[in-house]
Amino acid sequence: MTSLKPYLIRSIYEWLVDNSLTPHLLVNAEFPGSSLPTNYIENGKIVLNIRPEAVQGLHLGNEEIQFNARFAGKAMHISTPTKAVLAIYAKENGKGMVFDPEEEDDDDNDNDTPPPPEPRVVKKPQLKIVK
Repeated sequence: MTSLKPYLIRSIYEWLVDNSLTPHLLVNAEFPGSSLPTNYIENGKIVLNIRPEAVQGLHLGNEEIQFNARFAGKAMHISTPTKAVLAIYAKENGKGMVFDPEEEDDDDNDNDTPPPPEPRVVKKPQLKIVK
């Protein structure tokens, strides 16, 4: 089963933009596979403004989020796995959603195949003499 997280990110992003709010992503900058501006990372996290006017080519994919933006006047391509997103919220009022990082671990362990059945314990038959 696919993760619900990318769908929630896209829907909350649309809701924020429709309400003229500024969508921000809180990202775990230490997550493998991220391409982020290192000068703006604090305590292993980074906040990214993904307002349509602030980014170009925004792609909120199921596996990865990508866009182009400027940091201190320097153009940069930003790329981060969707799993690295910790929250999406509005800058103005904080409304949005925080994601539980432990749920991602649970999603990784989900398989389409059910777990094998537990072995049955076969007991020896018990016979009684009935008169």
